[in-house]
Parts: sequence; C-alpha cells; structure tokens
Amino acid sequence: MVAATMAWRNKAVPEEKALGINAFDAGKTMCRLISLYHSLSDQEIAKLHHEVIKSKGVTYLNSHHECFLLNLAAAERLEELDTAADAVSRLGRKCSNSSLGHFDLVYADLKLGLIDLRKLGYGCRNSHKMISKMEKLVSSTGSLYSAMESMGKLEISEKRRQRLKTSDYNNWTKQNLEYLNEEIACCRKQVQHYKEVSLWNQTLDKTVGIMAKVVCIVYARICSVFGGYIANCSCYNINGGGDSENGSCCCLLEHRELYKKNYCLYEESPQKPVITRSGPIPKGSSNKTGVIRFLNRGVDRPMNGVNNRVLRLAPPSTVGGAGLAARYAEVVLLAEQCLHAPAKVGEDAREAFYGMLPERVRRKVAAKLKGRWRRGEEGEALAEGWRDAVEELLEWLSPVAHDTVRWQAERSVETARFEARTTALLLQTLHYSDLEKAEAAIVEVVVGLSCIYWCERT
Repeated sequence: MVAATMAWRNKAVPEEKALGINAFDAGKTMCRLISLYHSLSDQEIAKLHHEVIKSKGVTYLNSHHECFLLNLAAAERLEELDTAADAVSRLGRKCSNSSLGHFDLVYADLKLGLIDLRKLGYGCRNSHKMISKMEKLVSSTGSLYSAMESMGKLEISEKRRQRLKTSDYNNWTKQNLEYLNEEIACCRKQVQHYKEVSLWNQTLDKTVGIMAKVVCIVYARICSVFGGYIANCSCYNINGGGDSENGSCCCLLEHRELYKKNYCLYEESPQKPVITRSGPIPKGSSNKTGVIRFLNRGVDRPMNGVNNRVLRLAPPSTVGGAGLAARYAEVVLLAEQCLHAPAKVGEDAREAFYGMLPERVRRKVAAKLKGRWRRGEEGEALAEGWRDAVEELLEWLSPVAHDTVRWQAERSVETARFEARTTALLLQTLHYSDLEKAEAAIVEVVVGLSCIYWCERT
C-alpha cells in the first residue's frame, strides 16, 4: 500500500528538469542581472551622481539638468531589467512549478505598484548570497562553454584526419595521434566536470526561482535609488505640460518624449487617484523602499518584446538621432591618435579620416582652414598653441567617444559571452549629445590637427 502511494506520488509530481543546453541562455541572463545588481550599488550610484553626470563632456554635450540625466539612466536600467525579466519569463514557462510559469504577471504587478517592495532588500545577506552563487555558476558555465568549443575543434580535427587518404594518413606519426587522442579525452573530462558544477546540471525551477527573486530585488533598488530624485520632478507631469513659466523646467523640449513615454518616475498627481500603497522615497532616504509606479500606457503587460526604446527616443537634433554616434566616436578616437601618435597615421588614414566627416562638416572645416591660410599663420609656436587647444578639447570629448564605443561593444550580440561587468550608460555617450555642439567641437579638432600638421611640415 505504501509502495503504491509512493508510486502515485512520483507520478503526480512532475520531475524537475535540468537546464542542459538552456544553461547558456540562463547564464547570459544571470550575467545581465548580476551586472544590473552591481550597477546599483551605493558606490556606483555615488559615481553616477558625483562624476558621470557632472563630467564636462556630459554636461556640455548632453545636458546639465540632473533630473533629465537621471531619468535617462533610470529608463535605460529599467529597459535592461525588462529584457532580463522577459528571458526569465520565457524560461519560467518550461518549469514544472506553475507559479514560475506566470512570472510575467508578477513582474507586471510590480511595475503597476501592486506589490509592496519594502520586503525586497537590496544588499541584505540573502541577496548577497544569491548573487555570489549566481557568479560562481556563471563562471563555471563560461568555462563549460569554452571547453565545449575546444572539444568541438578537436573533434573536427579528428574527423578530418579520418577522412584523409591513406598516403596522407601515413604522414601522421604515432606520437601525433596519441597526443590528439589525449587532448580529446582530457577535454571531454573537462566538459563533464563543468557540466556537473555549472548551470547545465542545475534544475530549471531552482535557477528560474533565483533569477526571478533577483529581478524583483533589482526593480525595488531602481525605485529606491532613482525615485527620490526624479519622483518629485516638475519638468513633466501626467497631464501633459512642463513647468517652464518660472524657468525651473529641468528637461529640454526635444527630450520631453522620454517623459511622454512614461519612462521617468514621478509622484502621482493629487488630482488623480493613487493606487500605490506608499509614495516615492524622499530624497536622502536610503533605508526604506517604497512602491513607485512605472506606467506603460497602451501595454497590458511589460513583456512586449520591444528593445532599444530608450535608444530610439533620441531626437533628430542629437548625434544618435542623426545616426552619427558610432561614426563621430571613431572620428574622435582617430583624432586622438593623430595628436598623440601621428607617426602611426599615414596619408591614406588621414584621407579616410577626413572622408568620414559628413559633407556639411567638411565644408565648415574647409571654410575655417581657408581663413587661417589667408592670414598666413605658421610657425612652431603656432603649432604648439593649436596642440594645446586640441588637447583641451579632447580632454572632455574623448571620454564620451570612448564610452560610446564601450557602450556599443557591451551590447554587441557577437561579443556577449559570460561577462557580468557594470555597463556604461547612454547618457555617458554621444548618443544624446547635441548635434550642433558635437559637430562644432569636431570641426575645431580637425582644424587644429590640420594646422598642426601644416605648420610642422613647413
């Protein structure tokens, strides 16, 4: 009777699945969550407030309004979390635990303010343990991926050897064959070991459960670190207008689209019914987490599969909106090389450098250079003066260009492996930079480099 009952129970409770090949997708999602978790630490948030948004390149080219920049940061981190939550939800549908299969509904409730976030403690002992465990699993999964790649290459070599003609086969010495077989055997053992200690051997339900918890913790942290600074912002309210009459509007007109799309955090209007359980965290409060709504008008669920929304919201008056962020970043980096290592930049590279500039920028450069030649300026002293001027420009222009390249590399599908480093933000790049200001700075740099090159050759 007992045996029959146990057999019935075994049939009634579905056996939990191991991740298997899904380990690599889960590992990349874990990397994104670990990166997000660390990007919201006290140290990183302090760096964002005191260094990033106050750097000369960001304040001059992008905005000197703290509110707008923090809205942009919050919007991007939230979008990254949406992508991770979407991946967790997809894996959840394969779980034997039905509650994990409906994680998208839980996340939707979080974003609608229907779940109290105060129980989701960032930086507590449990969250640190989860992140630490995830980091170890991700590291082992990355090693598994590398080992499987190596084994695949060795097996291809073995198959190629087997297909060789007899005459070529005889050229293989016994020592070479033994070495190849030993390599394959060793690699297979490595693969087996990493399968046992990595996500490959973890159950789907347990892995999804951990990631789902971290998604919620990260969401609560986003509300905590950004809500107090943005929630009381009067630059754009839910009824439509910005408070520009008294000059206190803290976002530019071309950036209002961010607010219309409800990416910013804001305090509910007193005229509107408040459905959240508690208000936003006041500025300076760091030990409590309130409930803040991220409205998504026209979307029943946040899992809508739309990516890069923040990227696409850059208006045409910005470098990114004009589709020139990558090109101008390359121009600035090449200008940096021309200044500091001119011997490495040949004539062909200089011509290519000039050819990378849009026609309107080339016309501005030509007009400025024409004025210089007309005045007959020359000499080593003048070259040094131009060098100082270009160095001063690149001092704040280069970091933004480097961060643009870094941002693109970090989000490249081809290079995305199992790295959990803190990623750059769009606000650090040229993407939201004012197009006219950026082009004016680039014109000055190109003119300066041309004058240095001409003066030093005469």
